[in-house]
Amino acid sequence: MKDFKKKNMLLMKELCLSSMKSYYKEAVEAAQKNDVSYDEFLFELLTHEQSERFNRRIERFLKESKLPLEKTLDNYDFKRIPHAARQKAKAILSGYFLSKNENILVFGNPGSGKTHLLCGVARELILNNKRVLFSTCSQLVQQLLISKRELTLNKTLKKLSKFDAVIIDDIGYVQHNRTEMEVLFTFLADRYERGSIMLTSNLPFSKWEKIFKDPMVTTAAIDRLIHHSIIIELNVESYRLKHAKENLKEKK
Repeated sequence: MKDFKKKNMLLMKELCLSSMKSYYKEAVEAAQKNDVSYDEFLFELLTHEQSERFNRRIERFLKESKLPLEKTLDNYDFKRIPHAARQKAKAILSGYFLSKNENILVFGNPGSGKTHLLCGVARELILNNKRVLFSTCSQLVQQLLISKRELTLNKTLKKLSKFDAVIIDDIGYVQHNRTEMEVLFTFLADRYERGSIMLTSNLPFSKWEKIFKDPMVTTAAIDRLIHHSIIIELNVESYRLKHAKENLKEKK
């Protein structure tokens, strides 16, 4: 019996069944104690391996996402946002838009909770086995520019295409030059109908020429984003402004 245990342990190591290997002794003892069938015993081992692999994968997805993990839906105040926005936000939690390569575009004043909302949604998507990357617009643009200079832009775009969704946070918040916006447009064009973009901005589309610097590029960028999209408007008072006012009242 001991020989078979050793052989099983060696086989599990060779087959990279690390979770099954660590659980094997406990599972054997439980099976002997409860007189379970061979099928049930094997099922217990396999489901344990499957569960542990899933958990490790989710941990890896969360780490690579670069999400600010303190921004979750558990601490998001849905009551503050308009009813229509609330309904749309809860609907996209299922992740149905990812299979259609649809975009999520969130607009609102600075501090209205745009970033928090998308980060919370993204976390839930990751917990449901989806890959999401978070980046500010400035960070993404710089990454693309460096890749272009190093002649590795196609490689970077291919790497980004592995994500089910890419969050571009605060597009238009920092002004960029024409060259910087050209690489951003390249990314938008590359991802068009091939993967979802989740985007936040405090600028309405009517002011996006300030972002892309060129009327034709602006129109093309907007067309690619809104062709398959869900738009969420958060026209509410700034969270930060509200908290500042509350703090002033408390001090008085």
